[in-house]
Amino acid sequence: MDVTIYHNPECGTSRNALELIQHAGIEPTVIEYLKTPPSREQLVKMIADAGLTVRQAIREKGTPYAELGLSDPQLTDDELLDAMLKDPILINRPFVITPMGTRLSRPSEAVLDILPADAFKGPFIKEDGERVLDDEGKRIV
Repeated sequence: MDVTIYHNPECGTSRNALELIQHAGIEPTVIEYLKTPPSREQLVKMIADAGLTVRQAIREKGTPYAELGLSDPQLTDDELLDAMLKDPILINRPFVITPMGTRLSRPSEAVLDILPADAFKGPFIKEDGERVLDDEGKRIV
């Protein structure tokens, strides 16, 4: 299965999503988006395919969001995209793209919606100790 993750290795949610993908036996294409940001066209497509608005795809925590005045409701999508492309830390993460769909995988287990359910053969526990998959590889709800 062809899977791409826009990843930040410093982010626990991103690390957990990557590990879930690998737990499914898939070795994804990993794009460290802070080093290799998506093009404007790619970013617009990811946001749309994930069913989000541009504003929903902006990361506030740990970014210059407030300093840049990005909470201003008068800002257009184009202005927000310009800011995200100029400073990629403003792109929320991780975006994951599979043939089954695109998700902003926050929380990390949202990636399970776009991976084959039968790919998991055992338990999965996130870095913080939260169990996501049971011993049979079934999602814990």
